[in-house]
Amino acid sequence: MRTLLTGKPSSPRDDAQHVLVVVDDPGVTELLTTTLELAGYRVAAAVSGTEGATRIARHRYDLIVWDAALPDLERSARNRYGIPADRPPLLFLATCDTLHDLVPGLRPGDEDYVVKPVRIAEVLDRARALLRGRGGPERLEGMPCYGDLVLDDAACEARRGTRPLCLTPAEYRLLRHLLANAERVLSKEQISRHVWGEYRAHGAIEKLVARLRRKIDQEEPALIHTRRGFGYWLGCPDD
Repeated sequence: MRTLLTGKPSSPRDDAQHVLVVVDDPGVTELLTTTLELAGYRVAAAVSGTEGATRIARHRYDLIVWDAALPDLERSARNRYGIPADRPPLLFLATCDTLHDLVPGLRPGDEDYVVKPVRIAEVLDRARALLRGRGGPERLEGMPCYGDLVLDDAACEARRGTRPLCLTPAEYRLLRHLLANAERVLSKEQISRHVWGEYRAHGAIEKLVARLRRKIDQEEPALIHTRRGFGYWLGCPDD
């Protein structure tokens, strides 16, 4: 994934919020650090779970961005590495393969995740939501939802009301991304890079959206909409 960043990070304000990035991939660390600094945060980095825990014990942070694939991460331990219960909110970087392990233990409003390869806009959105004390989209029984549309990230399944939706992995990733950005228009390029991790022709995106729309919008109101010339969005239009 290529992301263009212009200019050098500006000096964060003295009252800027502090973020700790715990990732062992130098490229991802640099991308996150630079982007978060450009967004006005003060950023520190650690390359392992052990180093991250040490930093958390010694310094105050407002948010932790933690790679869930770190080999020394004990997912089953709620107080990972002895981190105190009053630790800052956690934003995990996760793969689709690790969601079944990670999601059931998430604490809404205190922990959230983005799927790798990371999309910077999504990282910033989730970070802002956690720092505001919210866990992102409305949740039902710990599950992301919008109206009667409910996603079960642990099982990678979705339903509309009582009707299960038989989604392919690509359709599920698209729906999850639309839901995470509910009522916000996403461009075809944004969708393509989130679903496949690379740019694909507009025709492929249009076909994927059309398949998902046929499965989602069998009931009223329709939830998936097109903003011609801009992209797609999920929500209920105002009457």
